[in-house]
Amino acid sequence: MISRRDFLQVGMAASAMVGASGFGNWGRLAAQQSLTQDQLLDFDTFGNVSLIHVTDIHAQLKPVYFREPEVNIGVGENKGAVPHVTGAEFKARYGIADGSPNAYALTYNDFSALAQDYGKVGGLDRVSTVINAIRAARPDALLLDGGDTWHGSYTCYHSEGQDMVNVMNALKPDAMTFHWEFTLGGDRVRELVEGLPFAALGQNIFDAEWDEPADSFESYKFFERGGVKIAVIGQAFPYMPIANPGWMFPEYSFGIRDERMQEMVDEVRAQGAELVVCLSHNGFDVDKKMASRVTGIDVILTGHTHDALPEPVLIGETILIASGSNGKFVSRVDLDVRDGRMMGFRHKLIPIFSDVIEPDAAVTKVIDAERAPYEAAMNEVIGTTDEELYRRGNFNGTWDDLICDALISEREADIAMSPGVRWGPSLLPGDPITREDIWNVTSMTYGQAYRSEMTGEFIHTILEDVADNLFNPDPYYQQGGDMVRIGGMGYRIDITKPQGDRISEMTLLKTGEAIDPAKTYQVAGWASVNEGTEGPQIWDVVENHVKKLGTVTLDPNTSVEVVQG
Repeated sequence: MISRRDFLQVGMAASAMVGASGFGNWGRLAAQQSLTQDQLLDFDTFGNVSLIHVTDIHAQLKPVYFREPEVNIGVGENKGAVPHVTGAEFKARYGIADGSPNAYALTYNDFSALAQDYGKVGGLDRVSTVINAIRAARPDALLLDGGDTWHGSYTCYHSEGQDMVNVMNALKPDAMTFHWEFTLGGDRVRELVEGLPFAALGQNIFDAEWDEPADSFESYKFFERGGVKIAVIGQAFPYMPIANPGWMFPEYSFGIRDERMQEMVDEVRAQGAELVVCLSHNGFDVDKKMASRVTGIDVILTGHTHDALPEPVLIGETILIASGSNGKFVSRVDLDVRDGRMMGFRHKLIPIFSDVIEPDAAVTKVIDAERAPYEAAMNEVIGTTDEELYRRGNFNGTWDDLICDALISEREADIAMSPGVRWGPSLLPGDPITREDIWNVTSMTYGQAYRSEMTGEFIHTILEDVADNLFNPDPYYQQGGDMVRIGGMGYRIDITKPQGDRISEMTLLKTGEAIDPAKTYQVAGWASVNEGTEGPQIWDVVENHVKKLGTVTLDPNTSVEVVQG
């Protein structure tokens, strides 16, 4: 008798061999560059339940360029495991041809050249077209939003998230969970959540005072689809007060709470759930560990780390689905649920090539209405770039270098620090830099650009703390984004060392001198989690710098030496 895990393994093998994941259908187009909407949407409907997953949209309503990471290092048992492979290794892992649509969508290699061929990605009116096509084949498909939706753009900032709520309502999701949304402030989040026509989920969102589940959020929601009783359990980002300013939402506490997750799984199973889905914003490695500790979850729709994987990852009997970010992908998962058990699946990671997919005119109208009051300000051209401007990777991208240069220049600092966030679209060489482009990589509700005196010892402590946050071998101690970006200073990092010993050879670039632990340096940065931080807004700092430059050119950044062991 074949076991359930064997069924799932067969599903994985089919995914790899005959395109049950759908990846092969567009992967084998190679460099034909003749994609059609029908090819992107082609899917053999399977089983009796369909899930649609989007996550980490970061308020990107319109098509963008988005370059995938060049560096994504795994540590501990995740060393060399997906999603911690990039570029040529990623292409080899999944059989991706150079120059193909999927090479452009899923890797960084030849990004600017391929972008000229394949164009922009995303746009929520194109995402809507894909969702509508899936619903045409499976009318009762569940649409689930993994969070980081109400954050990351000029219009989202100025409307306090209302633009994204209005547009997402037009897509008709069934549930969402949360992360950056909370940086709108606890009061605003509750105001928006109370008006949602769908479920706001987070089994780990607690009332901080009473240490009990918060009233505004449900732990789970039941759905009856395809004759199957489905429970969707929400998992918000667990490290909110560490990665983001706790003073903005003091009434809430978070945490992974995997013991309670197990209780929720057991509870919904006892109530007859035949399929259990976790809608998560933990991050991929954290979800892998949670899947190994919590039994009874069939599917984890993972978010936060922006990983885009063309095939699911199987942990025990749980499948993990990673659907990218910035509206660049939509995942479709069809499931065969029989006798109260998930027995097989088909999956497709659908790239949203915006020049190929016809926009949904009704959603375009909603988007344009939300953007209309801000268009003139957003579209003002501040400068141009001779560089491929990107962010996304464990260390500095060129957007980060530009931001650090702006901080040093405009704030008269020796050293600059910029947060290791993953959000923010890319620009191609020769592109104009508009005000909207700058906001797309700087927009947040605590964007003050501080200037502070720090000793060399304190700078070292900051780098060590952030490095441990990223490279601690235990995923449960990886509590946020990537490495803090540094300008004006070089250093060596050995990720194999324990905390306190990873960072060495800190050097002030303008003099070539070693950073003196006892000496004080002028440091400029932004996105401090400390309440009362003073300084100009980071988007104004960057805009002023770009205006002075006119055309952005950057020297290659070789200031960080990474030792992986």
